[in-house]
Amino acid sequence: MTFSSPWWLLGLLVVAGLVAAYVLLLRRRRNDVIRFTNLELLDRVAPKRLGWQRHLPAAALIAALAVLTVALAGPEAEAKVPRNRATVVLVIDVSLSMQATDVEPNRLAAAQAAAKSFADQLTPGINLGLVSFAGTAAVLVSPTTDRDAVKRAVDGLKLSESTATGEAIFAAMQSVEMFSQAFVGSGAEGPPPARIVLMSDGKQTVPGPDGENEPRGAFTAARSAAEAKVPVSTISFGTEYGTIEIEGGRTRVAVDDASMREIATLSGGQFFTAATEDELRQVYAELGEQIGYEVRRVDTSRPWLAGGALLLVAGVGSGLALGRRLP
Repeated sequence: MTFSSPWWLLGLLVVAGLVAAYVLLLRRRRNDVIRFTNLELLDRVAPKRLGWQRHLPAAALIAALAVLTVALAGPEAEAKVPRNRATVVLVIDVSLSMQATDVEPNRLAAAQAAAKSFADQLTPGINLGLVSFAGTAAVLVSPTTDRDAVKRAVDGLKLSESTATGEAIFAAMQSVEMFSQAFVGSGAEGPPPARIVLMSDGKQTVPGPDGENEPRGAFTAARSAAEAKVPVSTISFGTEYGTIEIEGGRTRVAVDDASMREIATLSGGQFFTAATEDELRQVYAELGEQIGYEVRRVDTSRPWLAGGALLLVAGVGSGLALGRRLP
């Protein structure tokens, strides 16, 4: 805990002084009683005093002053709060390898279900966009807070040939840039922070399996994303044992963890793996937590004010109830 106005804590010295004064007053009264030697007469004329209960009003009032002093100092603590502005573009691979059934019922169906869950989990202030890619990339939904539009687009994903990972990243960056320009044009203070979440199950095939460093390649796109300060978090989805049927034969479509890890590293994002729909949901849940919330220092004086007020009422009330006067 920290304080925005810590000098108010000096008031605790005043509270400590009141405690000392109260203790001295009690001792003085005790000494006065001892000087009165006629104890039999004292029992007749002095009212019956309560035991420790008589100190409750003073204790409550002093505690109230201490708590209210802390409240005036402006206590602050770290807390997770929902982001009220941020841009996320979800990029989903729809190449033919996504029909592999190593993930039940198949990779694409599992990815669609997890993506819709991710959309539902994001905090309302996040603008979510959607890009699909196979041999080319397409922006299906520009960043928006309309989750239903994103989920409808996810339901409509169709498989196609090839895997142009670099084109997908560039398309997502363009979507972010266009949204940011419109955001700034509306009078906002600078563009919102942005992130790309790329889910793919295989190696880039366009502009070639070894063309990641070409101008439109995946690694080149990742470096451009880093320069634009738009990290790409990647999810390698599937297993090493996936196969699909092509022209009557079975073709192996193993995941390519190495390329996905390198994209995340070059762009400043995070790398994840998922071999089942449940694992993919967990990855999306973790990303949603990171993206949707931020840690800020928030004012926590309200509980202190409420506690001080309650103690003040308790002190006054107990004083009137026990002695029909204040301490």
